[in-house]
Amino acid sequence: MDIRRSALSGAIRALAIAALLITGAGASQAGEVRYFTIGTAGIGGTYFPLAGDIANAISNPPGSLDCAEGGSCGVPGLIAVAQSSHGSVSNVSAIIEGGLDSGFSQSDVAYWAYSGTGTFEGREPMRDLRVIAALYPEHLHLIASKASGIASVTDLKGKRVSLDKTDSGTYPDALLVLEAFGLSPESLAAEHLKPEDAATALREGRIDALFFVGGYPARAISELAATTEIVLVPVTGGQVDGLLREHSFFARDAIPDGAYPGVAGADTIAVGAQWLTRLGLDEELVYQITRALWNPATRQLLDVGHAKGASVTRQTALEGIGIPLHPGAERFYREAGMIR
Repeated sequence: MDIRRSALSGAIRALAIAALLITGAGASQAGEVRYFTIGTAGIGGTYFPLAGDIANAISNPPGSLDCAEGGSCGVPGLIAVAQSSHGSVSNVSAIIEGGLDSGFSQSDVAYWAYSGTGTFEGREPMRDLRVIAALYPEHLHLIASKASGIASVTDLKGKRVSLDKTDSGTYPDALLVLEAFGLSPESLAAEHLKPEDAATALREGRIDALFFVGGYPARAISELAATTEIVLVPVTGGQVDGLLREHSFFARDAIPDGAYPGVAGADTIAVGAQWLTRLGLDEELVYQITRALWNPATRQLLDVGHAKGASVTRQTALEGIGIPLHPGAERFYREAGMIR
């Protein structure tokens, strides 16, 4: 994981250095290079590849062709990098502590962190968290090996189940689902594996099922489906009615047939994915990043990148936001007539 991230960062830095050497004085006029990190999750999920697409869109290294000439339409001098992490919970903490410039997070985790509630109960509220944009819906996947015989959430009792890392966004949602169905981690043989590691464990028969919250198709699940007989376990019933009444950030949704090769779809629940930063980040920089995100050229990159990129639209950029916008992002949306 670290090797891949280092290689990616190294490649981008090498590109920037090459651009500086080639363009000489022109690069100097463009100003200094600024690196901008986007915290994601494991490389087998949806955050990492999608953040890579967005990083490409908002980057504009010195020496790049002008946007009007068919070159980069990103922020001049900016090189954005997608950085793998444990997911939403670790991302919001790293953003506030300055370890990340920005990061992706589930909407429920963002609200809990900002308000000091939910999984952040008893911790200092992260009042400096700010939103750049809402991105797309994330679906709760409950994946089981076909051989396990698991057909419902209640069938998880006594089974070997990965709930993801404890500082992921999946983990608190998995706990809420278990609680709604009268279960707890103690009623399972619970594991705490990242999605790609959980997929490997399920493939090798070391666990029976795994929870994962993310946009479909997730690479780790697609690769698992290509080699192992798996089922998407539905998360439905009266228990879900109560869950939605108590936690309004959840919504009913479905993972369709064929989202994963040869796997039937299932009804489940979903939360929103959001791109966050902190209040102290330069307003003009965030304004420029937001403008680059919604540049028509970025639309083209998102549509040909990860499958979930098509769901990232300016029309839904403000949906489901439960914490304040960053002033730079807010300025863009006001100028675009999206906030009155």
